[in-house]
Amino acid sequence: MSQFPYQAQPTFIDGSTVEVQARERAFFASVYRWMFGGLLLTALASMWVVSSPAMQQIVLGNRVVLIGLMLAELGIVIFAGAKLNTMTPAAAATCFLVYSLLTGLTLSVIFFVYSRASIVQAFATTAGMFGAMSIYGRVTKRSLVSWGSFLFMGVIGILIAMVVNMFIASSALSMAISTIAVFVFTALVAYQTQTLRQYAHAGADRVETFAIYGALSLYITFINLFLSLLRLFGGSRRN
Repeated sequence: MSQFPYQAQPTFIDGSTVEVQARERAFFASVYRWMFGGLLLTALASMWVVSSPAMQQIVLGNRVVLIGLMLAELGIVIFAGAKLNTMTPAAAATCFLVYSLLTGLTLSVIFFVYSRASIVQAFATTAGMFGAMSIYGRVTKRSLVSWGSFLFMGVIGILIAMVVNMFIASSALSMAISTIAVFVFTALVAYQTQTLRQYAHAGADRVETFAIYGALSLYITFINLFLSLLRLFGGSRRN
């Protein structure tokens, strides 16, 4: 599972003026452009591995390399979160694009585990759920701040359960983890979208960095939701 960069968020901002709404629209347009670019890069990186026996040997044929890539992903997330307030847009973009590339390399393994039909089905469902909950997070007048601690504990619980299941290999527990993860990450989309609205009101010199960081946060949630749904659609595993 990819790592989710959680941090406490400032109080929810209720945009009511035309200027505020315009700033938010421009901000989220940038967030979604970056996120789409990251997902596209991830897909291209995965297909690179799938279509190249040499890359398959490098990435999937060596456990040390695969673990190293995952640790590098975690390191980028930690670094981006720690340096958010001082990072330049160029540095933020580099972190996001490198993270997207590494994720694509590690996610290539799903093409050797699941059928293309299962992957397409999971991705389409993820896109629909993500879009609906992101819209909800933007338009709802209800503050979702109270969801933060609950969702954070949910993510931690999922990670712990996944580690435990690595040792007991229970298919029932795996199904339960995936089901709970779908609910947690679906709710997380709305929560993150709403809490990201505050970044649209940062200074002009910071707003692009915040947009890229917002794209990273939503991208990670999208990937985790996709993987959770893929496990539920896993009846079409390759033999």
